[in-house]
Amino acid sequence: MTKTFIIEKGQTPTKEQLEEVQAAAKREILPDEDTPELSPALYKAFQCSAAQRNRRKKRA
Repeated sequence: MTKTFIIEKGQTPTKEQLEEVQAAAKREILPDEDTPELSPALYKAFQCSAAQRNRRKKRA
């Protein structure tokens, strides 16, 4: 289940929100039928596209 928090500029997250995010970061990612595990080739393609995106962000 995905949970979304919207924090406006100048607003700080609550202690409970921070604890939820920290707990979620420790959980293992489990593939399922909606989000299958990536093959090595798809993982490499995803990694390359993320690197390109990050390079473009630095220039802007």
